[in-house]
Amino acid sequence: MRRLLQLVGLQKMAKRDYYEVLGVERSASEADMKKAFRRLAMKYHPDRNKEDPDAEQRFKEAKEAYEVLADNQKRSAYDQFGHAGVEQSAGMGGGAGAGGFGDIFGDIFGDIFGGGSRGGGSTRGADLQYTLELSLEEAVRGSESRIQVPTQIRCNTCSGSGAKPGTSPTPCKTCNGQGQVRMQQGFFSIQQACPDCRGRGTVISSPCNDCHGAGTSQKTKTLQVKVPAGVDDGDQIRLAGEGQGSASGATGDLYVQIRTRQHPIFSRDGDNLYCEMPISVAMATLGGEIEIPTLNGRAQLKIPAESQSERVFRLRGKGVKNVRSGDIGDLYCKVKIETPVNLSKKQKDALRAFDDLLKAGGDRHSPRESSWSDRLKNFFTAS
Repeated sequence: MRRLLQLVGLQKMAKRDYYEVLGVERSASEADMKKAFRRLAMKYHPDRNKEDPDAEQRFKEAKEAYEVLADNQKRSAYDQFGHAGVEQSAGMGGGAGAGGFGDIFGDIFGDIFGGGSRGGGSTRGADLQYTLELSLEEAVRGSESRIQVPTQIRCNTCSGSGAKPGTSPTPCKTCNGQGQVRMQQGFFSIQQACPDCRGRGTVISSPCNDCHGAGTSQKTKTLQVKVPAGVDDGDQIRLAGEGQGSASGATGDLYVQIRTRQHPIFSRDGDNLYCEMPISVAMATLGGEIEIPTLNGRAQLKIPAESQSERVFRLRGKGVKNVRSGDIGDLYCKVKIETPVNLSKKQKDALRAFDDLLKAGGDRHSPRESSWSDRLKNFFTAS
């Protein structure tokens, strides 16, 4: 008997901490724990992992941990006394919070087995997404665009009931109007959408001629979208109530996602703009001023004498105004020294003569070349 008790004690000691099982902090909210359990359940549910022999055990472990931590009383006892405080009730299917563990469990596993929403089907239309393509100038300065969005709206003929005028939907006999049925999946039951009424709770014997029983009809809406100045590629603009309609009349939202076209001169990174400017050998050597474009006009850029290729110049405040903070970024201009092409014989002769003059001056005219030559010599000597 003593040996048996010792083995039981070792098993209890080996049980993992419930917070560790779910992968959450001890201060985690109920929503955080539900999200963590949903993730683990989707990963380890035995019906989705039939080839993994450990999946069922991991699933049971996560279920037990969530059942305890989602119940305020059990969680309090567990926080004070550990597994011993809940050993009589943990893993036995008790209620979790005000709604009961069964409701939460069925809600979570609707995602796994394709179940619809509880309570007679969805009462709100789905959210929609529309991609709006803009030029860089439109995104930086702001603009207004008219877009056309195909969507569903409540059918005017049947007022969303789906039934022919003069008739009404009748309660579904399979689910008794609940829209949900419970199915046994191994050691637990799962709540999912009724297969006959598809979660609506009602059936239609005489469908509406216009919407064919759907309660909604297709329509293309024309909307005016105001784009704030400074939006960036990937930003979204939410238009409340402009998404998919539903038979009840409640609509989802429309999310307009911004895409910016490639610009011929500028590239953008956050609030900063970047461009490349070609300059002649003479300009790089002697220095001077060049005119560069900006999104707000033109600017003068002073090139110091003896500038090297790839040198970057910063023009403060010539970038993009941040859509949230109002701060303005900078424009970075990289100079590229351009090699002359299509030279005449006279120009080539003059260039050779100039090169001979440079060589006669020694290393002081080409510091990078002389440094490279020294490194090259050391490399071959070492080899």
